[in-house]
Amino acid sequence: MSARPNIVVFLSDDQGPWALGAAGNTEIRTPVLDDLAARGTRLDRFFCTSPVCSPARASLLTGRIPSAHGVHDYLDGPNTGPDSVDLLAGQPSYTDALADAGYRLGLSGKWHLGASDVPRRGFVHWYALEGGGSPYHDAPMLRGATPEVASGYLTDAIADDAIAFLDAEAGQDAPFFLAVNFTAPHKPFAGQHPDEYTEPYRDCAFESCPQEEPHPWLQTLGGGPIGGEPDAREALIGYFAAVTAMDAAIGRVLERLRAHDLEQETIVVFLSDNGFNCGQHGIWGKGNGTFPMNMYDESVLVPFIVFAPGRVAEGRVVHDLLSAYDFPATLLELAGIDGAAFEEGPGRSFATLLEDGADETADEDRAVVVHSEYGPVRMIRTRRRKYVHRFPYGPHEFYDLEADPGERENLIDDPEHTAAVAELRQRMHGWFAEHATPDADGSALPVWGAGQLTPLGDDPAGAFAPPGWDGAATVR
Repeated sequence: MSARPNIVVFLSDDQGPWALGAAGNTEIRTPVLDDLAARGTRLDRFFCTSPVCSPARASLLTGRIPSAHGVHDYLDGPNTGPDSVDLLAGQPSYTDALADAGYRLGLSGKWHLGASDVPRRGFVHWYALEGGGSPYHDAPMLRGATPEVASGYLTDAIADDAIAFLDAEAGQDAPFFLAVNFTAPHKPFAGQHPDEYTEPYRDCAFESCPQEEPHPWLQTLGGGPIGGEPDAREALIGYFAAVTAMDAAIGRVLERLRAHDLEQETIVVFLSDNGFNCGQHGIWGKGNGTFPMNMYDESVLVPFIVFAPGRVAEGRVVHDLLSAYDFPATLLELAGIDGAAFEEGPGRSFATLLEDGADETADEDRAVVVHSEYGPVRMIRTRRRKYVHRFPYGPHEFYDLEADPGERENLIDDPEHTAAVAELRQRMHGWFAEHATPDADGSALPVWGAGQLTPLGDDPAGAFAPPGWDGAATVR
């Protein structure tokens, strides 16, 4: 691989860590991604910084936590035009670092970080979904600032556009970076996907997605769970079909890389923005599938695969706890670019973990842990334990993940675990005190999955308040 490899990052939308054949799911069909994992390295404990779209994506780009970059919920309201706000304006991203290193940048697919009609610095190609979600047909897109409608099936339209970018860049002397941001497998589910992908699942038992009794905190809308649809079986067929269609689309993009003889010169990454429950825990959705928001592993873990010949081990699975805030520094190091600016916060490059013969941490409960947040909900997770804290009053949760990996028994009130709870709570508060910033701290926000309406300002709680909210939840 050359000193400046090309980079292709595939990002799925709402894909649970379980929704991948290489992760052990024998029902879902992901042959392309399974092959990519076999030829590269798969991480099976990679966490998003927030179990909802926009904050998670902001952290992947900046390496900062939501309480530092200020995006705390999915973005509602205008996505284009003078009323749309670029919530990452002035915040360095790893794409800026790539542009500074001479990369030509392209985007095909979802952006959803405000001002979708404004290509970011260094992007010579910009084909963005107008908002945060859409049907899979006739989706509203933006080519630069010009609106257009995606013809045909959206997953294929995104892949076709990515392929066109590869064709255009193949003759350039400069290296390229391409973000291929699918909307799959985000809802809507039923009736959205081609028959060639839905029909194989008609007789599926869906044992990987047991439909449990509804969670007591489940949010519902229109007769079904807010993150799902009234007909759970049809939704499952659609969800699985969306993943398989995306897998095939990724295969087409990778095939074009090979056709241009570029695969050996390219870092390829696949991951999702946040996790998803398809009935697990009695939930359809991610963190905002319940209220209070949840931090179950199905919501905060995401699939992650990286392929980079000569730089990343082949056929390896890494079990270390790693996070989206580690991603920018890692990707830049793999590309041979100084990523120190993205290690000033909690993020650390894990590029050395991806090498042949790399040793994983022997400590079963190492000092470096992962954290996640969703407004006033915060999590600290070690290999063996998880603590979830909800400002201002709870309810809080504590799980012994060795004895209870499925997070079924909340031990927060068990006297035997009082000391462990106190220790994790102290570590969590200390970590957020170190890495959050006062003008972006989300611990007092009344976030309930209603959408982030405006950026943080002098009155952060009020800035995020839905209509009619009286500010009572600001008490810590």
